[in-house]
Amino acid sequence: MKDLRKARNIIDALAMKGSAESTQILEEIGTNSPIDEIREHTARALVRQNKRDALNVVIKNTGKGINDMSTSVAMSTINELLTLENKDEAMEVLTDTVENGCTDEVKENARSVRALMSLS
Repeated sequence: MKDLRKARNIIDALAMKGSAESTQILEEIGTNSPIDEIREHTARALVRQNKRDALNVVIKNTGKGINDMSTSVAMSTINELLTLENKDEAMEVLTDTVENGCTDEVKENARSVRALMSLS
């Protein structure tokens, strides 16, 4: 429990920094963690950055963010996207993913989330 709190603090600090390097670290380490809670917290932190490179990680990648095999990770990422005040960047990434996604599953997930966001 204490280690999970430390990991969350590190994730939050990297997300607040918002640099390309910190986003890359979050993608490589946080979104690939075997622990659902760490992947969930990392995905939410990346969404809160609301930057194209961070949103690409949680929207366009198979097995990460909205495409995670864990429903709790996927749903928390979707919920975080829905709560964004400025949804423009996320909508652009979702639209690009629908049009140019790497797999049909990724395209379908992006299409569904885009529809939800357009209603919120």
